[in-house]
Parts: sequence; C-alpha cells; structure tokens
Amino acid sequence: MEIDVLRPGPLEAHDTAVPPDPEQVRLLDTQRAFDSVAADYDGPRGNNELIQRMRTTLWDTVQRELEPGARLLDLGCGTGLDAAEFAQRGYRVLATDWSPRMVERTQERVQAAGLAAQVEAAHVGIHQLEQLVAGFDGIYSNFGPLNCAPDLAAVAAECARLLRPGGKLIFSVIGRICPWEVGHYALRGRFRRAAVRAARGVTPVGMNRHTIWTYYYLPREFYRAFAGQFSLSGYRALSLFMPPPYLVDYYRRHRAWCEWLGRLDDRFGKLAPLRNMGDHFLIVMQRR
Repeated sequence: MEIDVLRPGPLEAHDTAVPPDPEQVRLLDTQRAFDSVAADYDGPRGNNELIQRMRTTLWDTVQRELEPGARLLDLGCGTGLDAAEFAQRGYRVLATDWSPRMVERTQERVQAAGLAAQVEAAHVGIHQLEQLVAGFDGIYSNFGPLNCAPDLAAVAAECARLLRPGGKLIFSVIGRICPWEVGHYALRGRFRRAAVRAARGVTPVGMNRHTIWTYYYLPREFYRAFAGQFSLSGYRALSLFMPPPYLVDYYRRHRAWCEWLGRLDDRFGKLAPLRNMGDHFLIVMQRR
C-alpha cells in the first residue's frame, strides 16, 4: 500500500533564539512521553483484561459501521494492535501516530504478521492531518489520542476532508466524569488527583517521568467541535460500572463481581445520563 502523505513535515526542535511556542512545547512533551514507553507498551497494557474489553468494543463497533474492504485511517495507532486486527478482519488501514517510536513498533508488528500489504504506518500527528490524501471510508481512534489534540475543530475539518461522503468516525475518548476514579483517589485522601478530569483546558498528566498534555471531555463537549460537518450517530460509556484499566489488580482479585459490573456496562452504558460518564466514551459520527 502506498503511503498517502503529501509531505513529511514533523515538528522540529525549537530555535533557541526564538521564544518557543507553548503549543509546540506541549506537543513535543507528549511525543517524548510516548516514545519513552513504546518499547514495552504492550507488556502490562497488552495483558490488561480491562483494556482488551474496551478495545474489543471499538473493534466490533467499527465492523458494524463499516463493511470489510473499507479503507480506514487510524489516528494515534500506538503499537499497531488495532490496525493489525482490522487488517485481519479484511480492512485496509493507514496507521498514523505522533510518536516515531510507536510508528516503528506498528511497522514491526505488521511485518511480522504478514500484513504489510493491508497496513501502512506513517509518522503523522493528529495535528498534521493536512499532510494526508483524502479517500477514507472510516476514521477511528482508540484510547484517547484525540484528548491530546490541541485544536479539535481543526481535526474535525480535516476529518471531513479526508472522509468520503457518508464516511464514519469511531472514536474512544477519555471522559470527564469517571466515578471509579473519583472514588478511588478520594478514599485515599488524594483529592487533587480525584479532581484532575474536572479541569478546563489542557492538563499535564505524568507518564514515565514525562508529561502528556491532555484535554478531558463530556461527549457533547467533544461532539460540539464536529457538529458542523458530522451528524451524531450515538455514544456510550466505557468502563462506567467496570473498573478503569489502571485498577486491573482489583479486577483480578474480584473477577466474578467485576464481570457482573461489566454486564451492567453492556446493558446500561448507552442510556442517558449514564452514557456521559465512565473512564472513556465511544462516539460514532457520520459525515454529512
């Protein structure tokens, strides 16, 4: 598959004679954070049952919304787990990420799996979508890469350009209201940590001694940036009753109880107002 990138154009290091742009600094911080964990990112995450449960929900949603053979764009592909899965399900995928180390991991994965004809990987950040050539049937993003996008309205405009008429967006986004998280940290007296998602604007989140600059959203807040070009098909909570992925040890100690909670997620996660809460939400939109 040919790479559909018009020009490479990655963000360059700052000229020390010019005051750095705060947005560029934050983007580079986030890139370094994900570069730093790329080598072993599939270790604890790849074996995390709670992550896999949410991942499978997105996989199955994409398959319901788009027929196999469709051409997909992956925003924030990480190590390529989603892209490889969709290739095996019969899709063609352009997998993109702002972290060059993550792109390398994706390339290694698809080569090892014999999927290089179905998956192309490119070092393109979500803020650089103008570099891509239009013609996709669907665009997906899993586990919150869009929470790091500095200009969501610009992303929406580029997604509209890149998609064919009637094309679908399927995004998993980190939500603003996570009852498990509030309770978990408040019970430990970590009230500032419990309130992190309530912050407006960009928020620094630590990972591996680096910083990921993050925006949190309610589903309708998120959709507002896309409303001009996309109709809202629906959204649902992910990990509302079920614990969030960083509490996987709790899940393993109380597996039967948590699986019952997971059934509550499946049954009630689409209902208002419950769908506005959860560790993530899954939102589906269609290009007008």
